[in-house]
Amino acid sequence: MKENRNVTAIRKFSRFYTNLLGLLDQYILESKFSLSQVRVLHEIGTSDNCTPTKLSEILCLDAGYLSRILKQLEKAKVIERKSSPEDGRSYFLHMTDYGREVITALHSCSNTQINKLIEPLSKSQQSQLVQSMSVIENLLTSNKNTTLDDITIRHKLMSGDIGSLIHMHGWIYNKECHYPLAFEGYVSETFHQFMENYDEDKDRIWLAEHNGKIIGSIGIVKHADKAQLRWFLLDPDYRSIGLGKKLISKALNYCKQKKYFSVFLTTTEDQQQAISMYKKLGFVRTLEREIQTWENRLMEYTFELELDK
Repeated sequence: MKENRNVTAIRKFSRFYTNLLGLLDQYILESKFSLSQVRVLHEIGTSDNCTPTKLSEILCLDAGYLSRILKQLEKAKVIERKSSPEDGRSYFLHMTDYGREVITALHSCSNTQINKLIEPLSKSQQSQLVQSMSVIENLLTSNKNTTLDDITIRHKLMSGDIGSLIHMHGWIYNKECHYPLAFEGYVSETFHQFMENYDEDKDRIWLAEHNGKIIGSIGIVKHADKAQLRWFLLDPDYRSIGLGKKLISKALNYCKQKKYFSVFLTTTEDQQQAISMYKKLGFVRTLEREIQTWENRLMEYTFELELDK
């Protein structure tokens, strides 16, 4: 049976990373504590109301194996058990003062080893390495642990940003709406017009980033005393965490700050989820017309929201 190329590449990386971990854990393994013991010790030190059950779930350790580790750590006087004030039959695990000294020393040794490992890399290479690790973690957990606190939002445009937004529009709309390559050309034209007339005091684009990658955007473009909302888009992997709401809130607050009379936007009939959200925000449909798009005819809608004076 022919092996999948992706599987082969992942196994190759796994072997490489296993060897690398062996180097990074060298200091720990040379101490009197095993790697498993240190992992348990670290979780006890960073968790509130830590219990054996909680540890077993976090570290995916067999209950019997974990019990032996806890007894070893108690014997070494690095952890202790304290009865729960609510239930005398239950107990919590705590690190002793000596245990805190031990874990601090182990962390220091590990940090020294990692610094030696990445020292030959440039600052940009180090940043790329860390971002790549985060990407692997998020992909393999389907971003289920990502929250708004993990995402940064900026409005200062940098070289390459517009190209990234055009690329994101192209692949998302192709995947979800089957828009052809011509749509990407249309998006390019809209950004070209925007940059030709860009007024830093009246126009703005917000970019949401995670691990150095743009994963969302929204823009405001001036039209006399009105503002146009444009390029509101989210990477599918980052929806349903409140990011869209946060971006549109920033855009509307900006419009109020700049004293725009109203905000309007155009969209098409196939964007029902977005249309539903606009209506909830108070946008009212003011115009509809049939247009010839890239491959077929669609109804185009204009929505407008009057802003509070």
